[in-house]
Amino acid sequence: MLAKRIIPCLDIKDGRTVKGVNFVDLRDAGDPVELAEIYSREGADELVFLDISATEQKRKTLADLVYRVAEKVNIPFTVGGGISSVEDVDILLQNGADKVSINSSAVKNPQLINDLVAKFGSQCIVVAIDAKRVGEKWVVHLVGGKVPTELDLFEWAKEVEQRGAGEILFTSMDNDGTKDGFANEALAQLSTELNIPIIASGGAGNMQHFCDTFTQGKADAALAASVFHFKEIGIGELKQDLKRNGIAVRI
Repeated sequence: MLAKRIIPCLDIKDGRTVKGVNFVDLRDAGDPVELAEIYSREGADELVFLDISATEQKRKTLADLVYRVAEKVNIPFTVGGGISSVEDVDILLQNGADKVSINSSAVKNPQLINDLVAKFGSQCIVVAIDAKRVGEKWVVHLVGGKVPTELDLFEWAKEVEQRGAGEILFTSMDNDGTKDGFANEALAQLSTELNIPIIASGGAGNMQHFCDTFTQGKADAALAASVFHFKEIGIGELKQDLKRNGIAVRI
């Protein structure tokens, strides 16, 4: 059995790590370089670094910050925000990123997924999907959750897989920052219908939530931010708890 992964997420705005609730009410959570170094040392399996204002402000991810973070960590490192071309990815990989995450740009130009996979390989390309329930449907949203689309979460996820993406990072906007647990029903459906790894995001509040998303949600990895940033959960103790519950993790 493949080990389940624990992934701290560093949402970056104006060079600082921030965290909000339901994608709004952002508060400062510290220096991203310092946090990345701490998480790497504490046993995180990977890091995700998202410049959350890059798409909205039509600017590129801060490549120099990526470089400084990459200098301090020895674990895989995914970068997203404002990526819309092969050239953008090339710059990030040269600055130390192991993978890239695309979101709005993939919806606007699905061929971008194919192009990036052809150039860099599927293992390098993560497609992030932000969605929230609208009636009975999970609707994909863009630009940091501000712009709804006509896309259904599950149909879009299947297309993303068909175009060659290596992983999907699914954030439930309804659960984001609430600390009420992950959207395990939707995650389980994604994991059942797709063959690529699914990273769960949005809703972590305690160690049981991580256990639940691996067992009930069938997620391959769990991503969280505030519970790690504000030291509510330690990565080492979380992994020991998961191990006690029979979940395969790297200690």
